[in-house]
Amino acid sequence: MTTDIPTTPPAVRQAPSERTFHGDAVTDEFAWLAKKDDPETIAYLEAENAWTEAATAHLATLRSTVFDEIKGRTQETDLSVPSRKGGYWYYTRTVEGKQYGIQCRVAAAPGDVDPPATGDGTPLPGEEVLLDGNELAEGKDFFALGTFDVAPRGDRLAYSVDFDGDERFTLKVKDLRTGEVLADEVPDTFYGSAWSADGSTLFYTTVDDAWRPSKVWRHEIGRPAADDVMVYEETDERFWVGVELSRSEKFLVIDSNSKVTSEVRVIDAAAPTAEPALIRERVQGVEYSIEHHGHRFLILHNENAEDFAVAYTSVDNPGDWVELIPHQQGTRLESIDAFLRHIVISQRRDGLTGLRVMADGSTDSYDMEFPEPIYSVGLAGNPAYDTNIVRISYTSMVTPDSVYDVNLITRAMVLRKQKPVLGEFDPGNYEQFREWATAADGTRVPISVVARKGTPRNRTAPLLLYGYGSYELSMDPYFSIPRLSLLDRGVVYAIAHIRGGGEMGRRWYEDGKMLTKKNTFTDFVAAAEALVAGAWTAPDRLVARGGSAGGLLMGAVANIAPEAFAGIVAQVPFVDPLTSILDPSLPLTVTEWEEWGNPLENADVYAYMKSYSPYENISKQKYPAILAVSGLNDTRVLYHEPAKWIARLRSVAPDGSYLLKTEMGAGHGGPSGRYDSWKEEAFVIAWILDRVGLA
Repeated sequence: MTTDIPTTPPAVRQAPSERTFHGDAVTDEFAWLAKKDDPETIAYLEAENAWTEAATAHLATLRSTVFDEIKGRTQETDLSVPSRKGGYWYYTRTVEGKQYGIQCRVAAAPGDVDPPATGDGTPLPGEEVLLDGNELAEGKDFFALGTFDVAPRGDRLAYSVDFDGDERFTLKVKDLRTGEVLADEVPDTFYGSAWSADGSTLFYTTVDDAWRPSKVWRHEIGRPAADDVMVYEETDERFWVGVELSRSEKFLVIDSNSKVTSEVRVIDAAAPTAEPALIRERVQGVEYSIEHHGHRFLILHNENAEDFAVAYTSVDNPGDWVELIPHQQGTRLESIDAFLRHIVISQRRDGLTGLRVMADGSTDSYDMEFPEPIYSVGLAGNPAYDTNIVRISYTSMVTPDSVYDVNLITRAMVLRKQKPVLGEFDPGNYEQFREWATAADGTRVPISVVARKGTPRNRTAPLLLYGYGSYELSMDPYFSIPRLSLLDRGVVYAIAHIRGGGEMGRRWYEDGKMLTKKNTFTDFVAAAEALVAGAWTAPDRLVARGGSAGGLLMGAVANIAPEAFAGIVAQVPFVDPLTSILDPSLPLTVTEWEEWGNPLENADVYAYMKSYSPYENISKQKYPAILAVSGLNDTRVLYHEPAKWIARLRSVAPDGSYLLKTEMGAGHGGPSGRYDSWKEEAFVIAWILDRVGLA
């Protein structure tokens, strides 16, 4: 990397390369940037990093201030609320000055249902350290855990590590009786694992060349990995596989899922060498998942049930599905969790999450109630099966992350912990709102808004608008410590719950994918316009932010409504989707065809994707300032998409301000350590504040 301070953006070579599909010839002058191993590519990315650092050097003091604010509001030495499993309470500790969490446990007294008090976050009496991420990460620039899985008897731990950010993990096993890391080691595994009932056998998954988890393997502890047996292989390239142990610890569950179709197999956890038993053959367009519950498997499915229903079938002889919870349009059933005497259903209705409780043997149910107008709630962990108490997580735009234990019989709710926010934080100083935008087709789009009390509603306040809108993933209201550095400076924060996400049910998702994808983008623009019309802000005070598929959103709205924004932050942005989806050799491409369409085989899909692709539609117009952030080792959105995007923006519309920041040792999630993540967030926040004149 050059030591000179650049005064202009780096020059980038143009080498026209042509692709032709469906009779359409397209020239890509920056396609060579996809050559990751080419020294010229690395030199260009490093030059862009140097330019970004130089162009933002005036923000160094502000970045440092924001970092100190995040750090100062965070209780660095902290301890999660312990969860009971078997004879132990399990929890995670963080220590001031250390980047990563420490996984621990303490012995539980018989019949003890109340978790140990977490106090000031220091070690609990009798603590056993199972895994210290700081020790594992020693000398590494990046560290991530792929699995952390204690065997049912509590005597062994399976864990996997990634030191590059490419989500390829090395699987290891630790004997918790002796503290010894065993010789068992399997490279290049994927997330997740599952133990047999006796802890003698470990199941895991591996990926194919396209980074698709495609195989489930069985490993006997004490034997070399070369002897591992492939239990299941998914040959359809649209499908991913995963493996897990049921909460009851009676069954190993192998899920095979495409974007729109599912198939499930089970193995008796007490007979790990048995052949997987099929629950039901896949039917195109039918999604289902199972939960073991006594004599039956509960089945969450969408067969003739757009927003999903719940059925069950026999454990001994899986066959016909018997209805348990019928479909109700507008109430999206998202998951079911089975406990010995209860079922808890996670659902959403009218754009809000919720939890429904049903006692075993009864069709009566009740919904848990919460006081705030907008919030997010969900189950939190709950490894125990034989329990009447479940743990939930609750948060809102003004309420820090809160952990409650709920008695499913008495309905009593006990607050176990609320995330500490240090300093002078008072939730009463902030207020949240639900606003609505109207899309061009008349659809009402919800927006969650939070601001510090007293923030003016006269179009003078700056505003940061966040959006995602893909894969039926919902961006529900949540609390954020870093966000306080914006709110306390008078910046309003809003989330646009646009189509393509799942906030308003399955139809909301269907109306923002494939050949309706443009609704995602126009919904976001409508949300921006509604916030201006509602006097929250003005276009020259409004910054947009999104990542991954939300980065595609950022690139699209930059093209179609550049005048609506003062700045755009695009993190690991999927901005060259057509080029990627046309190449089935790239990671994840084939699995994505059911989300975006298959432009290889369908000319209409090709034309539609080309019409919104950010990279394909850059034009000579005035763009808002753009900051793109990516990771060199990203296997989900390859680094060259934002690199090419920024290069073409400068070439076609040279009057704009465009910055590219590439993490050279990280992947899709950015830096791995918490302090490094805070520095990255402080960088982005400082850039946003600069765009709205608050630097």
